[in-house]
Amino acid sequence: MLKRWTAFTRFLEDGRICLTNNAAERALRGIAIGRKAWLLAGSDRGGERAAAIYSLIVTARLNDVDPRAWLGDTLRRIADHPAQRLNELLPWNYANALIAKQSAA
Repeated sequence: MLKRWTAFTRFLEDGRICLTNNAAERALRGIAIGRKAWLLAGSDRGGERAAAIYSLIVTARLNDVDPRAWLGDTLRRIADHPAQRLNELLPWNYANALIAKQSAA
């Protein structure tokens, strides 16, 4: 520790540096809690599907989009949506469309 004293005490000089890793642990908590439930996914393919859905939900959250509203709207629209324009259904484009719709109203 004495050899790395400068790095160890850096938080004293910069108030933006957090003393703990609580934020990272909270972000991973849902994954740790869900492990038992995901154990019973039924098959490797079921586990892969669960992982894909989980990544979509997390992506929506990271883009400040309500995952339930986005997923519901996407599932309603996807059957009639052209395959060349699937990128319009992604969470970050959904958020931009909502902002444009609200500013037009």
